[in-house]
Amino acid sequence: MRSNALKAVAIALLSALFFTLTYVLNRAVVSGGGRWEWAVILRYLITLPLLAVVLPFQGGLGALPREMRAHPRQWFVWSSVGFVLFGVPLTWAASSGPSWLVAGSFQMTVLAGPLMAPFIYRDARARWHGGALAIGALIVVGVMLLQFGHAHGALDTGAWLAVGAVVIAAFAYPLGNRKILLHLERSGTRLGAVQRVFGMTLASWPLWWVLAIAACITVGAPTLREAMLAGGVALSSGVVATVLFFHATERVGRQPTALAAVEAMQAAELLFATAIGAAFLHEALPGALAGVGAIAIIVGIALFAWVSSRETLSDVETGGNDPD
Repeated sequence: MRSNALKAVAIALLSALFFTLTYVLNRAVVSGGGRWEWAVILRYLITLPLLAVVLPFQGGLGALPREMRAHPRQWFVWSSVGFVLFGVPLTWAASSGPSWLVAGSFQMTVLAGPLMAPFIYRDARARWHGGALAIGALIVVGVMLLQFGHAHGALDTGAWLAVGAVVIAAFAYPLGNRKILLHLERSGTRLGAVQRVFGMTLASWPLWWVLAIAACITVGAPTLREAMLAGGVALSSGVVATVLFFHATERVGRQPTALAAVEAMQAAELLFATAIGAAFLHEALPGALAGVGAIAIIVGIALFAWVSSRETLSDVETGGNDPD
């Protein structure tokens, strides 16, 4: 069971590398004069056909069609939360600063998951875990130091709005993911990670098309450059990273601290975004104060992994069941 949690953390860390391209490519769209609206809309419109190509090699649709016909409301609501309410504010925030700033701010998601647990579950998972919350708070402190360091100690209205947008995204992503996992758990339906991502993308597609029509009317049609960059995000983040992340959360779905540790691995996106942004977009590196914040986030990653392994070892010693 301990090895299962550590494998899940490793998979989540790999997913963070692919997720990082979301921030970098979104920033490339905005800094190149493109529209953030098309960056996020095209990402999800392109993701669905890419997943359709992958799906036959991952067991096909399986029980997904029957599951979505039986529970259309749950799929539409939580897919819209996990994808639309996550993607729109996060992409809008790309105009607020370098990619490492948005990537770092999004790490508030590691506190969002544990905070929402009592409102999501009705079993042993429905409680706050002091250790996980304390480590999550450390990472949030690091995020705020990043923000203040970038703003030289004072955030203006635009910066606070960007922080608020990222916070919304940070809560929406784990909420949508956890709610779909819980629904499948209760209905007894077994879906693979690719099937689950395909289902959530398909369920949110009507809303993305509504947003696409609105974008055409308000900002005009997308350019070829916007479409190509969105395609890159769709492949790296919408397919590879999301499938890896969902697979990791599925492995530890009934282990609260391990699940929080998996979500915490997204904090590594800060490091990846800093390196890639500096190398390819010539973004400025974090200053001293922001650097302290980055260190706090890295320490939080390590602590979450350690707490996760301790929890699962304790479960084994007390006779807990391996979810596999």
